[in-house]
Formats: sequence, structure tokens, C-alpha cells
Amino acid sequence: MLAHQIDGAVWKKGSRSNGSGGNNCVEVAFLDKEIAVRDSKDRTGPALMFTQAEWTAFVDSAKDGEFDIVVS
Repeated sequence: MLAHQIDGAVWKKGSRSNGSGGNNCVEVAFLDKEIAVRDSKDRTGPALMFTQAEWTAFVDSAKDGEFDIVVS
């Protein structure tokens, strides 16, 4: 995973982010062979790049609750 700046990418925010006041979320761009993720507060800054396999593993883990915060 390397940080890059992507020109011409079509960036999308999650549907639950639209009411959050604007720029406090991440944006995702689906490219030919990679998925790019960036901070919406710094749209001209770098993006993290993931392969399709890495992205699928992340999404599956999130769906399985692997990243849920448990408060004791």
C-alpha cells in the first residue's frame, strides 16, 4: 500500500457521510486495478492504494465486526 495523489479519479463518500457536515470522512475511488482511499479534509493530499484483494479483505473484516470498538 503506497500513498499517491490521483488526478481524474471519481471519488465517492459513504451514504451515511452526507449529513455529517461535509469533510469529516474518507472518500474512495475505484480505479482500473486498485482502490484509492483519501481523507476528505485534504482532497489534494495523498491517497492510500489497495489491491482488490486487500480491499475485499478489509471490507469483509469490517462487516464481520473485526474493527468494532468494545467499551467495557
